[in-house]
Amino acid sequence: MSHENERHFLVDFIAQSPTSFHAAARAAQLLVEAGYRLEDEAHPFSSAPGGHVVVRDGAFIAWFVPSSPKKGARIVGAHTDSPAFKLKPTPQFTTADGYVQLAVEVYGGMMPNSWLNRELGVAGRISDTAGNTHLVRTDAVAILPQLAIHLDRSASTTLELDRQKHLQPILEAEDILGLVAKKAGIAKADIVGHDLFTYPTEGPKVFAGDYLASARQDNLLSTAAGLHAMAHLEDAEHVAVLACFDHEEVGSQSRSGACGPFLESVLNRIIGATNAEEREIFMAESTCLSADVAHAVHPNYAEKHDPNHHPLFGGGPVLKINASQRYSTDAVGEAIFSSAVAQAGAVSQVFVSNNSSPCGTTIAPLTATRLGITTVDIGQPILSMHSAREVSYLPDFEATQAVMAAYLAS
Repeated sequence: MSHENERHFLVDFIAQSPTSFHAAARAAQLLVEAGYRLEDEAHPFSSAPGGHVVVRDGAFIAWFVPSSPKKGARIVGAHTDSPAFKLKPTPQFTTADGYVQLAVEVYGGMMPNSWLNRELGVAGRISDTAGNTHLVRTDAVAILPQLAIHLDRSASTTLELDRQKHLQPILEAEDILGLVAKKAGIAKADIVGHDLFTYPTEGPKVFAGDYLASARQDNLLSTAAGLHAMAHLEDAEHVAVLACFDHEEVGSQSRSGACGPFLESVLNRIIGATNAEEREIFMAESTCLSADVAHAVHPNYAEKHDPNHHPLFGGGPVLKINASQRYSTDAVGEAIFSSAVAQAGAVSQVFVSNNSSPCGTTIAPLTATRLGITTVDIGQPILSMHSAREVSYLPDFEATQAVMAAYLAS
């Protein structure tokens, strides 16, 4: 497949995935179109060779079973959620001056200033009285206008945003629940629950040939790379698995998050082991590449990085290392990653944090702890991480996808 098709795959996937729920549903749809079997957790899984996928809320797990698999699995892990504003149970209010506003909480470690002055839509899922769940998405219906400089001269040097007072978007629709009910084809009175988020309606944009500007690249870049690799996997030596979780941005502690039993449960059902010994042997032979975006060096703030480790656009996927196990890479994992890079004919680079700037963490330590398998932290370098519009370099996506494909087939 050409790089042009890979790029279209990525841009389309991001455009179709304003929330984790949409991402999981779209991923399953793409895999089914590629010949995968959609499994239901409430029914026995098929043990037939080939591709399978199961969705749990905003997470999904796909796996490919070769006809004669070796013991163990090759797992790629990622996440489907991104920082956003989540609508509160009573999702709107009217001010004394007559403004209608969305009532929101901050979801994840966002950069609130990046959400100012952007047209915002609302997307997510709603549940109805009949027990059905509907994915919904509106066009632009809200905005967070910034206070004019004339009314706050300090804003040019110090911008302070109170999360309760200053981050409630102005709603341009009279009734947000009525609007999403209409989108779902049900009555507003039939809505009994909702998980709704704002999203920037400005779509992904390729510019200057090889650069991508878009919301939710953290971490749909990794999800899309793994998804593309799985959809085009023709054969493998081990069971190949793509596990994309929800709620990473808020700690992963949910039934669809990496702290939960989702992956372990699916692996147990894939193994079909009749005794604990078989399961332990399978796990001992398994490894995981955990993919989450990495910090590219910002040219205006290069001192924020370790002076000897400067991930750059065009340098390929980044291996992440941290002495405190915020990243789970060790020497054994580094060898696994290096082998996949070599098989893909790619290049790679390394990130370790500046000692004065503690790094974040990923799902990798959670996966390693829960399953006891060697887990490697990697990711594509981006700029403006956690903003409403992040920036990446498309050749790095192509290289990351190639490395994942080589690893999954090994």
